[in-house]
Amino acid sequence: MPDEVVQWLRPESCRVLLDGTFGAGGHSIALAQRLPPGGRLLAVDRDPAAVAATTRRIEEDPESAGLPIEAFCGSYHRLERLLTAADETAVDGVVLDLGLSSDQLADRDRGFSFTGDGPLDLRFDPTSGQTAADFLAAASEFDIADAIYRYGEERYSRRIARAVVQRRQARQPVRTVAELVEICRRCVPRSKNHDIHPATRTFQALRITVNQELAILESALKVLPDHVRPGGRIAIISFHSLEDRLVKQAFRSDPRLQALTRKPLRPTDTEVDDNPRSRSAKMRVAEVVGDSPADRTPTPRRMGAKEAARYRDEEEE
Repeated sequence: MPDEVVQWLRPESCRVLLDGTFGAGGHSIALAQRLPPGGRLLAVDRDPAAVAATTRRIEEDPESAGLPIEAFCGSYHRLERLLTAADETAVDGVVLDLGLSSDQLADRDRGFSFTGDGPLDLRFDPTSGQTAADFLAAASEFDIADAIYRYGEERYSRRIARAVVQRRQARQPVRTVAELVEICRRCVPRSKNHDIHPATRTFQALRITVNQELAILESALKVLPDHVRPGGRIAIISFHSLEDRLVKQAFRSDPRLQALTRKPLRPTDTEVDDNPRSRSAKMRVAEVVGDSPADRTPTPRRMGAKEAARYRDEEEE
């Protein structure tokens, strides 16, 4: 939803913006193109492959080369570290797109798509943390079922967990995408009135689990208002009810924020035709109000390579 992001964040009146989910760079490019002279677009992503590939693509494209985009690895909920490394105290707006990028789905070694086969990884940062296969190999049947039910809202979570553990007991632990898809096909009846793939909810749940997605989002919602200047806006695009519920509650209950969208904004029919995966997107926007620790004027300075490296090192600790 790049058009809606630009409309609501108003980059023409901003000096520093943050794209907390850099991904393929669509939102960063759209915003950076409209920043005033001297503006900065700080872009961060947990996926080092996405940062490297998108940065290279932007630099090689004549239409985006030279845009004031500074990208590096990290998590959007560690905003204070990022701002310190960038020598800023606050930003004028934030966008978070909580969906997967096309590049992640296309990489079979990551396991995000269940239409092909490959290692059951599901980590945003493949250099750290537990893979989904490791989780299924070590967790109890109860914990597996609880994760699939809580984060995937899958009615047949117990059946799936039982089948996973039975394979493990037979010394055939689930290690690949195809193996887990086969379990889901056996355990989840196909609905006559719903075309959702039987593995959809389980893969969503495991991805949320290994990446701690909801915990990170909750943490970010608590700290973001302190690092956005009054009048600045926060736009968050979610793709399932668990994320959207957290965003809605924070935007409505946090006294530092004023919700600007009573109901979530949805993609246009044209965008859905061009990108069918956007059909489940919901965008909510809030504005930071009142006095804030972010209401300070920093000295503008670009982050050098050493500072970016220091931020990455701190992020890995």
